[in-house]
Amino acid sequence: MESSRIEIVEVGPRDGLQSEAQVLSTSAKVELVRRLAAAGLRRIEVASFVNPKRVPQMADAEAVLAALAEEPSPASFIGLVLNRKGFDRARAAGCTEVGMAIAASETFSQKNQGCSVEEGVEAWLDIASAARAAGIRSQITISTAFGCPFEGEVPAARVQALAGRLATGNPEEIAIADTIGVAVPTQVTELVGLLKTSLPGVKLRAHFHNTRNTGLANAYAAIEAGVRILDASCGGIGGCPFAPAATGNIPTEDLIYMLHRMGIDTGVNLPALVETSKWLQKTLDHAVPGMVIKAGLFPVRKIMENS
Repeated sequence: MESSRIEIVEVGPRDGLQSEAQVLSTSAKVELVRRLAAAGLRRIEVASFVNPKRVPQMADAEAVLAALAEEPSPASFIGLVLNRKGFDRARAAGCTEVGMAIAASETFSQKNQGCSVEEGVEAWLDIASAARAAGIRSQITISTAFGCPFEGEVPAARVQALAGRLATGNPEEIAIADTIGVAVPTQVTELVGLLKTSLPGVKLRAHFHNTRNTGLANAYAAIEAGVRILDASCGGIGGCPFAPAATGNIPTEDLIYMLHRMGIDTGVNLPALVETSKWLQKTLDHAVPGMVIKAGLFPVRKIMENS
């Protein structure tokens, strides 16, 4: 393995909460983000700057950023944007990093983002340029990289070609996302290998959903293939509201438990993170998919001492 350190991008406050039936208060969202930062997570996706009519759970994006700005934090706060209007909102709100998503599937792009893949590429290149000029980090995610709910299989060669075009915007990273949770480890190994070969200077990130219980296996495959940055969601909440049955991201605490037991550092205090996921479960008033908060840590003394 190339490195014994894996960076975790926590997406629960955005990708997780946007799929919840209830809308958490701004203060509850801010408390969640602060708890995650206190547990050692240093890149946290906190809001999406999208149409509030389509994603009402994210309607208070500016208010969340304003409240977080009231106290210094060691974490970087990421805002998701899908177009230039969203980027302009994120910039005005004080985001230090923006992420954008482009689908590898034409049908999903039209249904999820209301534009063609080509229009999405053009929007990304414009946003990447504007972000660079404003001193804001920008990164891009290729959604439905392993499968589309409407078109079925997505060829790895199509994702590779799309990544090549997106790379011309000089992103901080390109992420490959299993938006509907259909990927298996062999697919991950193949796609990461193709991208590392064709884009050797580009950092790769991976985002897996656990819809069919393959999320952690895919994360391990990505690490073995050379990926050093992984997305995860506290408690395993989330999914994609525009993808049928795309339930559940990888639970952050489950992923970190696996990594720590493998001797891989993440910089995260696992017991503190577990307590945060338990707090989130109570706040949402329903059980979350994560397993570690149910089963507990092991071995307890060793984990407590090393976290």
